[in-house]
Amino acid sequence: MAEHADDLPLSPQTLLVHAGTRRSGFDETSEALYLTSGFVYGTAEEAEHAFANEGVRFVYSRFRNPTVAMFEDRLATYEGYERCFATASGMAAVHGAVMGLLKAGDRIVASRALFGSCLYVVNDIAPRFGVETVLVDGTKPEEWEAALSKPATLVFLETPSNPCLDLVDLEHVTALAHKAGALVVVDNVFGTPVLQKPKRFGVDVVVYSATKHIDGQGRCLGGAILCNNEVAAKLSPYLRHTGPTISPFNAWVLLKGMETLELRVRAQTASALAVAQALEAHPAVARVLYPGLPSHPQHELAQRQMLAGSTLVCFDVKAPEGQGKAAAFAVENALKVITISNNLGDSKSLITHPATTTHQRLTDAERATLGISPATLRLSVGLEDPADLVADLRQALDALGR
Repeated sequence: MAEHADDLPLSPQTLLVHAGTRRSGFDETSEALYLTSGFVYGTAEEAEHAFANEGVRFVYSRFRNPTVAMFEDRLATYEGYERCFATASGMAAVHGAVMGLLKAGDRIVASRALFGSCLYVVNDIAPRFGVETVLVDGTKPEEWEAALSKPATLVFLETPSNPCLDLVDLEHVTALAHKAGALVVVDNVFGTPVLQKPKRFGVDVVVYSATKHIDGQGRCLGGAILCNNEVAAKLSPYLRHTGPTISPFNAWVLLKGMETLELRVRAQTASALAVAQALEAHPAVARVLYPGLPSHPQHELAQRQMLAGSTLVCFDVKAPEGQGKAAAFAVENALKVITISNNLGDSKSLITHPATTTHQRLTDAERATLGISPATLRLSVGLEDPADLVADLRQALDALGR
């Protein structure tokens, strides 16, 4: 960042463009891309000093890299956390944050409504190492209260949830967790860094799949863990030695994505609301789940906790008994503008059938508990004209009745 801007109280949108910038001696405009695995030292004594005093300089790109550091510092500044660890993917961030803070004998309480891979980390991997996992319905305060009435080490949740956009009351759960001695880890991918600020509610750790809105253009994988210095001291050795490191090139792509993050997310969210309203009015749609709609069961919480209702819309098509999957597939296959893909947060609108993609490893009963039926579709709204998206969905839904 320019020297004259150091003391100015900059807005979040400005921080997305300038925070964390490190210019080389060439004074480049765009952030420099440091494609190097290692760094050289003038003397053996200098190398010794660098390894004995972590952070005084860059020593190896698995530990720190100038391009990666720019991305980390920019996101940490934007979010208001002291530290950020960039990872190779969103799931590397989830695994690192969860397993890096747990040991045998610990207890983790998690919401049941999680992305399939996140659920696998807390419910399959963690117990292998002697960690007790307790799953709760994240929408029910009484279940959180019961689970956190005795000591715990970690709370893990996502809000809004994937794919049905259930919300968890962050303020209430964080207070319960801290009273029980637990750190709170929140997957904020559906909330986005723009629409939801977990730090406002005392959340200790935020994780992202930066692949989604932060890149937001379908180019590369990446993840991020945000926390304060105290938590970072616990996580740093685990992340340093297990190597979930992001590549400098991907970090550079994410840096450029951050420059337009607010513009994209705000536009996508406005379009998502228009699409959700149109879907709710269509006779071939049985259910629409969107936090920005008054019909959402947690609309009031969404208004308190989020700036707007997300870029994602979840809906069920109407179908005869036993024909839900066929009806959902027919709608997907009839779309002309919206593309079938399991990714989300992209500039292109993407749709997926959770029961056979993102949540296919769950049993029918587990999916039903989460509100995922064979007729459920998850739509990630992009940057196309919302009128075109509505028209595309209408023609695909209209075809069901023919």
